[in-house]
Amino acid sequence: MKEKDTIRRMFFEEGQNISNINKESGFDRKTIGKYINKTDWSNTVRFKEYKPSKLDKYKPDIDLWIENDKKMRTKQRHTAKRVFNRLKEKYTDFNISYRLTAYYVKEKKKEIYEVKESSLPLIHKEGEAQIDFGKAQFKEKGILYDGLYLAVSFPFSNAGFIQIIKGENFECFVFALSSIFNHINGVPHRQWYDNMSIAVIKILKGHDRKLTNSFIRFKEHYNYTAVFCNPGKGNEKGGVEAKVGYSRRNMLVPMPEFDDMDIFNKELLYLCDKDMNRMHYSKNKLISELFKEDLKYLNPLPSVPFENETYMRIRTDSYGKFTLDNKTYSSAPVLSNSTVGVIKSHDTVTVLDKDYKEVVRHERLYGEKSESIDWIPYLTQLSRKPAAFKYSGIYSMLPLSVKDFIEKTNPSKALKLLARLTKESNFDTAVSLMEKAIEYKTIDLDSLVTIDRMHKEIIDTQTLKLSHDTPKLNSLNLDLEKYDDFLNGGINVYNQ
Repeated sequence: MKEKDTIRRMFFEEGQNISNINKESGFDRKTIGKYINKTDWSNTVRFKEYKPSKLDKYKPDIDLWIENDKKMRTKQRHTAKRVFNRLKEKYTDFNISYRLTAYYVKEKKKEIYEVKESSLPLIHKEGEAQIDFGKAQFKEKGILYDGLYLAVSFPFSNAGFIQIIKGENFECFVFALSSIFNHINGVPHRQWYDNMSIAVIKILKGHDRKLTNSFIRFKEHYNYTAVFCNPGKGNEKGGVEAKVGYSRRNMLVPMPEFDDMDIFNKELLYLCDKDMNRMHYSKNKLISELFKEDLKYLNPLPSVPFENETYMRIRTDSYGKFTLDNKTYSSAPVLSNSTVGVIKSHDTVTVLDKDYKEVVRHERLYGEKSESIDWIPYLTQLSRKPAAFKYSGIYSMLPLSVKDFIEKTNPSKALKLLARLTKESNFDTAVSLMEKAIEYKTIDLDSLVTIDRMHKEIIDTQTLKLSHDTPKLNSLNLDLEKYDDFLNGGINVYNQ
């Protein structure tokens, strides 16, 4: 991914042609052209399980030795060869190649012995933006969140936009930033960040950074240059630092309360538009007029949207639960003690089985709530252990009449039937069938099975649409009173 980023930087930022790039990078011309013309940088999910390295067992020893070397004189520090020999001496079963060991030692030393960067210039031109997070509380549907908001500031014009989010993760970052891009119908060609973990893995020599693959895909998809400030140098992006405070005081006080965060975020964007109708602090022009100059220098939006989902593999426990970002989610009993696929977006967590079919979809948890359990997949297991019925989440989901029905009949059979009905239709329909059976006072399992069969035989027919050349027939009017007379022994309709 880094080589692709380098090729695009050489072409778009340095203005080099394909021939020069070919000479410097060693890539053939077709490959260079492919990466220059590529527009969709969304992640292509490859459903492959992680294969552990044979060296994993010995990495703690290597890490400890190299970390302790920081206290030693340079000439008394471990070389890759010395690490390799020490491992052979310590472990009789050590059979890792020297090449693999040396590569890991080299990478570990790069990680530990970091070099500080020099200062960055503070001149910002039209179309450049600074990005940062701020903290803010808000209530959605009556629930209090210690959330955040993403602020985007344009230093040239002093225009700014914000979007509230629930977490400082990659999916929330993409959701907020792409919403702002879409609103202004363009992408700032140069964007300044601090060294946030969403984007930066390591701070390298000079201005270089080792970036996460997710962030590289995002910035290449939107085709912009990312610049990272020196650690602890907030003044290098002072525009957005000030915008974070200004936006909180003027747009998030009093504390926002709403039912739909998406709707509220759209209102925030229009509020930001309105806020530009004031004078710039030093240029004696309206911010809205200056922002028009920023807009001229924006890069166009990509032709395809960026898919804001992350796929991962997670191990479940004996209850079929797993932990993601210190929050617990359920899968299904059949997936207990196994590895499941998980797709996370900014607001959902979806569990997949081994065939990549959706098992359950959760609302992604933020704030104080630490567990999300979807009890529906656990119905079959609950029918095998009916004593746990009253202590499960299913119990609180049922109306009182259905609870009594299950408890007063055979709980195991009743729960098994509820599970089957749920699987064949859905949970709400299954509960409705049970309520109907109770209403008819057929509170035995055989009657409920009959109602179930009747329910299955109902066919949802579609209205027949006739072609335009179908002839129209005159409507038939019947005098039903003559049939009434006939049935009452009166006039014989057949003689009329």
